[in-house]
Amino acid sequence: MEINECFITTAGEDWVRIENCNVHMNVKRRLQRTVVRGNEGDDLLDEGAESAIYTITGKMNMVKYKEILAIFRKEQPIFNDPFEDRQIKALFSSIDYDSATGEYEFVLMEDAEQDEIMS
Repeated sequence: MEINECFITTAGEDWVRIENCNVHMNVKRRLQRTVVRGNEGDDLLDEGAESAIYTITGKMNMVKYKEILAIFRKEQPIFNDPFEDRQIKALFSSIDYDSATGEYEFVLMEDAEQDEIMS
């Protein structure tokens, strides 16, 4: 997989390749915080779960955008994480496209409760 390529699909469908994309990944850990009044500090508990958010940006033509929009409106997508080279179940948090410029922004959230999909 090239550094500026993204792949997305739904179960049982062919992969859709997005060329010249930029992927920004933000990973957060789930924490529980208890503030103790009258004592020093607070208690932080690391719950161990991680949640990744992928923001994919670039330019694409209307035909390619319609392919992505079809995935957005279908079943749960599967995204190929370019950072860890793994396939994950995800969901679209948002999808934005400007037909005048072809610029887009897709925000995908990793489905942290699902097991990793085997390649």
